[in-house]
Amino acid sequence: MKNDYFRVLLPFIMLLLPNVMQAQRTLFPDAKEIPPHPRILMFAGEEQSIKTNIGADPAWAKIHQSILAECDKLISVTALERVLEGRRLLGISREALRRIFYLSYAYRMTGQTEYAVRAEKEMLAVSAFSDWNPAHFLDVAEMTMATAIGYDWLYDSLSPSSREIIKSAILKKGIDPSLSSQNNGFLQATHNWNQVCNAGISYGALAIFEDMPELSKMILDRAVVSIQLPMQEYAPDGAYPEGYGYWDYGTSFNVMFLAAIEKICSTDYGLSQIPGFMKTAAYMANMTGATGQCFNYADNGLGRSMHPTMFWFAAKVKDKTVLWDQRKYMEKDRRFTQDRLLPAVMLWGSGIRIASIEQPKELMWVGKGELPVALMRTSWTDPKAIYVGFKGGRAGTNHAHMDAGSFVMEADGIRWASDFGPQDYNSLETQGVDLWNREQNSQRWQVFRYNNFVHNTLTVNNQLHLVDGYADIVSWSSNSSLMNAITDMSKVFEGQLSRCIRGVAIVNQEYVVLRDEVTATANETTVRWTMLTTAEAKITGKNTIELNKDGMKLKMEVAEPAKITMKTWSTIPPNDYDAPNPGAILVGFEVIIPANANVTLLVKLIPQRAKKTTVKIPELKDWPK
Repeated sequence: MKNDYFRVLLPFIMLLLPNVMQAQRTLFPDAKEIPPHPRILMFAGEEQSIKTNIGADPAWAKIHQSILAECDKLISVTALERVLEGRRLLGISREALRRIFYLSYAYRMTGQTEYAVRAEKEMLAVSAFSDWNPAHFLDVAEMTMATAIGYDWLYDSLSPSSREIIKSAILKKGIDPSLSSQNNGFLQATHNWNQVCNAGISYGALAIFEDMPELSKMILDRAVVSIQLPMQEYAPDGAYPEGYGYWDYGTSFNVMFLAAIEKICSTDYGLSQIPGFMKTAAYMANMTGATGQCFNYADNGLGRSMHPTMFWFAAKVKDKTVLWDQRKYMEKDRRFTQDRLLPAVMLWGSGIRIASIEQPKELMWVGKGELPVALMRTSWTDPKAIYVGFKGGRAGTNHAHMDAGSFVMEADGIRWASDFGPQDYNSLETQGVDLWNREQNSQRWQVFRYNNFVHNTLTVNNQLHLVDGYADIVSWSSNSSLMNAITDMSKVFEGQLSRCIRGVAIVNQEYVVLRDEVTATANETTVRWTMLTTAEAKITGKNTIELNKDGMKLKMEVAEPAKITMKTWSTIPPNDYDAPNPGAILVGFEVIIPANANVTLLVKLIPQRAKKTTVKIPELKDWPK
């Protein structure tokens, strides 16, 4: 049996050959050295520091009370059942993690047995499932983490028979399926699946370590090797290729893994020092605009929620400014209890006084890498501040759209330039859409929300962007007169354009300008410039469109070229499987470029309160760097 486990591990060690020597040093303690239960995240007696924090800060007391209130509601609800949504059990696994983590926290903080009894009931219910749906292994990972936390934190309160049932489920329905090549493709993934699955299965190994020490050590060592793959994707600056919501998913579970092994072993084996990883909190802090909405590129919603993981980063990097938005959520937003990892913030935030969190000093953040982004604003405190999120990257990245060169823009408390984000996966999968094939001619790019036609970018001759075409952010500046970033999109349009460079800037902190410098191929070319908005749009001149929303106005003015056709396009989708898009419209223009010609497209987005909007905008080569 032992040799079988190491035969499973060997291909992944060979895959990560440069890291083999490090992997060989990641030997976890023997069973006799492992701390007793509870040992995952918080040892016995460490509840007191949380209680001290609660007593010293009303913001923490509010979250604590919200967890207890939610647990009081959970006492009487029916235990979970094995009900799939499409091919996924993930919704049930996530709710199991939320319930069990909350109830276990409530018991450890109050000692009230009804919380432990209710958590035990939930663990027995999910342990009785026929399986945890290994065909979609995220489901297994989250369920394993759920039962592992409950088993570990409530160990002394569980009956001997319950311990055996839950332990057996962790082993047979969680850990064992991860040893099969049919299920463990996550070990070679460079995205959130790796982070979530390695974390979940590792929690199972930590929970039952004393009973299966060799197997548990193998699982943990395997995870330390494998999880380096997605962690390397944060390099060099911390930008997460899959975007805001998937940052919360993948990074949160990554941190749950690091926090757990460091707690037990007093080391994370150098994982947190992988280039870019500890910088990623700054990425996340800058991804939210003045409206409270995030830059929702790729398969991501608009956010507006607290992220417990940010408190772990703030403590590690000793920079509380990354918590500026978290402070606002904690002080104003009471929708905490949908976050299944919420109890972790009570551990990671211990000792942080919410009122002492200050705003960041920098107004611009740029991250290079697989999917580079530039995030700029005129203020952290003005609710009417201008905010621009701008991206490069490639459509072939996990969860990406054909949106290289796209942007969002806010001013006067309104998001004027928007992004649809994703469509519900199950709604597409159940209609047979080949959603996860990212090849150039795959059906994914026929889904209305996923291709370049509905993003705030350029389209050439009504063609799709090239999936493998990469747009890098080549320069940027935080200069207050022309805060800007420039991306070279030429590879995205290879064969369609000879050259395409896009720059986005905030001019004198008053308005936004986009400058595209385009060179046609040997053929005449039609270029379409589009921007998605949820405002009412009216064409007001040969080169202007007025947007109206919530009593505010924004003017879109095309300064170059002189001869264009201003247009609006409907967002009614063409396919039966597409989701409806009420309240949205595309605005922009089309221009015909002669063969081999160089053309500049210069667009101004002018908020209502802007005053000086006639500043001459130089060529991109002359923008501050």
